Amino acid sequence: MSVGDARPLRIVAVCGSLRAASKNRALLEAAQLLAPHGVEIALDWSLATLPHFNPDLDTLDGTSLPPEAVAWRATIAIADGLLISTPEYAHGIPGVLKNALDWLVSSTDFPGKPVALLGASAMSVIAPVQLREILVTMNGRFVSEASVTIPVPGAGASAAAIVADPELSAMLRGALEAFVGAIGESE
Repeated sequence: MSVGDARPLRIVAVCGSLRAASKNRALLEAAQLLAPHGVEIALDWSLATLPHFNPDLDTLDGTSLPPEAVAWRATIAIADGLLISTPEYAHGIPGVLKNALDWLVSSTDFPGKPVALLGASAMSVIAPVQLREILVTMNGRFVSEASVTIPVPGAGASAAAIVADPELSAMLRGALEAFVGAIGESE
């Protein structure tokens, strides 16, 4: 679906942190506020409710799939793109994010899905590399020109503060425009 079509381009935004005051969460909320015309950025907070991934529940007929996993997959299925912002914990991606991605491994809706990564800290260098490797292995279409680190200052940063900062908002707008452009090219 392109930006000019009747329905808006739908990007699902996922935060790898469960903290209410997460800089990554604020960055996604700012992205929602700065979304280009004709683009809907839907924040998905379901990572906290997903059960631990268990391959025994991920059967071909889908009858054993937990309802939370069914809902998560449905959210991803209707998305035109996936925007992820995550912190780095102990030189890796948070377990809740890896768990959510594991529930998508056998999904037929994820392969080819455009994915962009946002980072809120320049100190996070290993997690983005790991996440990119996981997403490429899962056949996601990683959009490198839209994947950026936007150094959000201080704990407790807000979406409003990010939007009000000319440098940060320009970086975020640029990443979003690059992502929307890449999504449009794939359709």
